[in-house]
Amino acid sequence: MKTSLSLLTKHVRQVFAASAAVSLLASNVAFAQQNEENETDPDLEERYEQIAVVGTRAAPRSVGESAVPIDIISDEEFKSQGATDMASMMQTVVPSFNVNDQPINDASTLVRPANLRGMASDHTLVLVNGKRRHRSAVITFLGGGLSDGAQGPDISVIPAAALKQVEVLRDGAAAQYGSDAIAGVINFVLKDADEGGSFEARYGSFYEGDGDMVQFSGNVGMPLTDAGFVNVTAEYRTADPTSRSVQRDDAAGLIAGGNTAVADPAQIWGSPEIKDDIKLFANLGLDLGNDSEAYLFGNYAEREVEGGFYYRNPHNRGGVNNGGIDEDGNQLLLVGDLTGDMSGNCPTDIQVGSNVLENPRYINEVANNPDCFAFNEILPGGFTPRFGGTVTDMSLVFGTRGEWVNEISYDVSVNLGQNEIEYAISNTINPSLGPDTPFEFAPGKYIQSEQTLDIDLTKPVDVGLYEPVYVSGGFQYRHETYESKAGDPDSYTIGPLAKQGFGIGSNGFPGLAPDSQGEVSRHNIAFYLDVESYLTETFMLAGALRYEDFSDFGNTTKGKIAFRWQAMESIAFRGAFSTGFKAPTLGQSNVRNVTTAFGTDGRLIDRATLPPTDPVSQLKGGEQLTPEESESITFGVVADFENGLFITADYYHIELTDRLSTASGISLTEEDIQTLLAQGITDASSFSEISFFTNDFDTTTEGVDVVANYSMEMLGGDTKFSLAYNWTDTTVDEASDNISSFRIRMLEDNLPSVRYSLTANHTNGDWRVLGRLNYYGSIYEDHLDSGLPIENIGSEMTLDLELGYDVSENFSVVLGAKNALDEYPDENTQWKGIAGSLYPTTSPIGINGGFYYVRGLYTF
Repeated sequence: MKTSLSLLTKHVRQVFAASAAVSLLASNVAFAQQNEENETDPDLEERYEQIAVVGTRAAPRSVGESAVPIDIISDEEFKSQGATDMASMMQTVVPSFNVNDQPINDASTLVRPANLRGMASDHTLVLVNGKRRHRSAVITFLGGGLSDGAQGPDISVIPAAALKQVEVLRDGAAAQYGSDAIAGVINFVLKDADEGGSFEARYGSFYEGDGDMVQFSGNVGMPLTDAGFVNVTAEYRTADPTSRSVQRDDAAGLIAGGNTAVADPAQIWGSPEIKDDIKLFANLGLDLGNDSEAYLFGNYAEREVEGGFYYRNPHNRGGVNNGGIDEDGNQLLLVGDLTGDMSGNCPTDIQVGSNVLENPRYINEVANNPDCFAFNEILPGGFTPRFGGTVTDMSLVFGTRGEWVNEISYDVSVNLGQNEIEYAISNTINPSLGPDTPFEFAPGKYIQSEQTLDIDLTKPVDVGLYEPVYVSGGFQYRHETYESKAGDPDSYTIGPLAKQGFGIGSNGFPGLAPDSQGEVSRHNIAFYLDVESYLTETFMLAGALRYEDFSDFGNTTKGKIAFRWQAMESIAFRGAFSTGFKAPTLGQSNVRNVTTAFGTDGRLIDRATLPPTDPVSQLKGGEQLTPEESESITFGVVADFENGLFITADYYHIELTDRLSTASGISLTEEDIQTLLAQGITDASSFSEISFFTNDFDTTTEGVDVVANYSMEMLGGDTKFSLAYNWTDTTVDEASDNISSFRIRMLEDNLPSVRYSLTANHTNGDWRVLGRLNYYGSIYEDHLDSGLPIENIGSEMTLDLELGYDVSENFSVVLGAKNALDEYPDENTQWKGIAGSLYPTTSPIGINGGFYYVRGLYTF
């Protein structure tokens, strides 16, 4: 267990300083309102007595009565912000939840990885109505270091309009819920009203004048006979791309040399374009009588995303234009012979100089020679691919629950889920096809499917304690399938120029060939036992034990113990110790993929991700994957004062061993390439590096979460204050040579160690004003994941503002601004010329600046 007492002490002081500020404000207000100091604020009471289902299988507890830290986020809190995608909305309201923009980051552009309590995105278990949510088919091969190789659920398919509330359990819970719950659990609770509804229209744009966003959403509740409900939600959204780029140095050099075909900027850094983002959710319930009910809920979602990619320089892009270097160090042009029998006598020694288009030898011997070909003829300024895909997500859960006469509660359900990603890349080529190449490709698709059967039983047993002992037990069977499907033939075809040094497959994201497609499956069974009770009026104790057996790597048993002690009328202490695990996903164990990444020499490389059991991976240290194992400690205090101030402060310590991630890029030798070719991996000659999933490092993460709330009367209306504070510190304790020093630094320092938000929400008659101050501590970035470190990305503070007016009882209008003061991260002064990125791309405040929005809401 690492030593960080001084660092912890420093941030604990910050925590209590912030808490004291809220407490002092509360005390002053209470003193000024002596005639009301003993009254209870009904809005405040309602807020802090919200009931959470997650974290316990006994009688549901309120936030303050839980033995572990839980945040309950109401639908109103989601509405009061400028963000529209679920990951960004969660970051605003959960102290240790982080997500950043993914301007150019391969599959991460499609499903942004989010992090809870400093863990990877697939270390958080996601539930909907208490049922496990299936994974995304997207594996974030480039996940900003921390989430490299993660394969978590896609929460962006959940529309905010469908939510009654969100419960965030910030504690290890694998012993209760199974694999993935190392950092915690997020439970999205769907609306269940049988009448009424709402319709919202929203428009927003960045201060820069780009990124226009339009969203329409609606929710309606209807009765299902006299004993049930149907609640349906639909959402449609589009968002234009943004650009926060400067011209690359190499592109500027080409323009200076007279190449007028180079775009300015040649490469775009910004948010991707979101096309036709459609989300549908339905939640149904029916009372069957005799204390039982049937339920059914599910969703369908589809969205198309298209983002930028790296610029291909027309002088030196490997496999396209790069003909090597002569003995004097001059860059040569790659020229192909189109004759078929190599009778064209095409030149191999043309020096590109400052502008090869003006080189007489290129003009005479290539451009005007029908037997010879260079891509400069059809792409004189180089090219920048557009990469994206279509994400399709669907689920269906149905079951029945109730209570038998002997007080045994039951819940039996079947859960079906599927996520599919169909990749697309355009404005690119298959170099090996030469002048016959198309410019758009469908490189293939990946499909994640899951089917789950749950049987849960609970019974209170009176053994003479203050409260009955709630005993819960259950069984789960889960079957998973990961399927990869080949792309269109042009995306992987080995064209006639392949043997002459031209690259194979759609450049930037080669298509999956038929001999690499396939389907893998596994199943697992689990048994669990939970026990919870108040032993005395003030002391509650809970325990959990879970056994799981996976068909592909064996079994594991995990446990948890938690307590809550009401030490004084207003002060309670709580804590937990748990062991946890995360099973390697089928995708991580079996996927084959090629990713374009930036090399340390400033040039693009193609990095192939192979299964860890592949012979070439094993030559480089690859082994059969094993589960990640964790030990987690949480200890905290809950304070609920008579003046209305409510504070929770929780310390957590997570030791995680055998962490799963992709290995840093490993260079291939010619012998390695020949081995791959012999395996039938026909495009291996295009690879510069390989990577594979590995269990090669251990970490220790600790932190403090503080949540404080207070409500008061002021300025003729009501004001609610809330503080959400987080300090997190991660240390890589042990790592193999497969994890680079830059990756280690990203794991430790790419997330802000301190983050907090202070919100004030004031209502006065028909008016509402909200202000939110957000602070993000400094971070470290390995720019472009290529060993180009940015040492000092300074701390940032942003301000969100929102003004709302109730035009009538049913219609309200809201005008707001996210990052209202238009703050940007420190400019990327050292490396921006390499790839044109003006700002550090993993900045926690994003790279787009201020965003304004207006929305109209009609309720009925």
